[in-house]
Amino acid sequence: MVMPVIQLELAGVDAQERDKFDGGHEMGSNQQLVSPGDLITTDVGFMRGHGTYTKEDGLYASLAGVVQRVNKLISVTPLKTKYQGEIGDVVVGRITEVQQKRWKVNTNSRLDSVLLLSSVNLPGGELRRRSAEDELSMRKYLQEGDLISAEVQNVYHDGSLSLHTRSLKYGKLSQGTLIKVSPSLIKRRKTHFHKLPCGVSVILGNNGFVWVSPTEHEEEGGGSGGFSQNLSQVPTTDRTGIARVRNCILALAQNGVMLWDTTLANAYDACLKYPLTDLLKSDVMREIAFVTRQNLEHQ
Repeated sequence: MVMPVIQLELAGVDAQERDKFDGGHEMGSNQQLVSPGDLITTDVGFMRGHGTYTKEDGLYASLAGVVQRVNKLISVTPLKTKYQGEIGDVVVGRITEVQQKRWKVNTNSRLDSVLLLSSVNLPGGELRRRSAEDELSMRKYLQEGDLISAEVQNVYHDGSLSLHTRSLKYGKLSQGTLIKVSPSLIKRRKTHFHKLPCGVSVILGNNGFVWVSPTEHEEEGGGSGGFSQNLSQVPTTDRTGIARVRNCILALAQNGVMLWDTTLANAYDACLKYPLTDLLKSDVMREIAFVTRQNLEHQ
């Protein structure tokens, strides 16, 4: 026996349009939602995965989320969860502590991530062993509160992450704005660094932290070993573009639309007919997300 499927309906969308306006996660609209203690199945041919436990009469959910089936493996994916990193992920994080030969970084995961002194580029891109002088100068490179982009180099046994910024595309972030969304909304792509046609650059961190900045500032900061300090004034047109992209990201995230460069470009085009201050209204946010999903279906 399998528990009944729960149908989710979107407010403000009629039945005909609702068929098109599906879950937004590139899965079918019929999802089995469970809460802790709910019976998933009594069949004995399935294997127990994450978020489930077995009793004598069947397989039960141990947390609230969506049931996922991969062949004979059944697991439950939480609707909201902390970021669980994988090697090669692009992340955006904030320095929380400077320790001996390492920085602690908040990456929206269960534990703070670690950025070793040996895992960063020295200013000017020097290639040499780190000395005691480098250790004493760590706060000149990165200090508490600084935002960085990095890549996951290793995952420790306790689930914490080891980061590196040895590529010049990673490092300290200068001027821009940070948006926090659910990590499940970030679509995995070959690249997470995007330059939108509107003159705005976006870093879509796999951990749910999204960095939006002017494209010109990103290009000017590429030759400093990853420690850019471009504090020049950002023109009003660039700030307006950043604000529009930020509001588009919030609109897509609130309506469950996956985030990647194509959805951001479509959402930006859809928002141009609205004043900037109207983009945070709930009905406008729904309309932007709906138009974005319609455009994806016709591409």
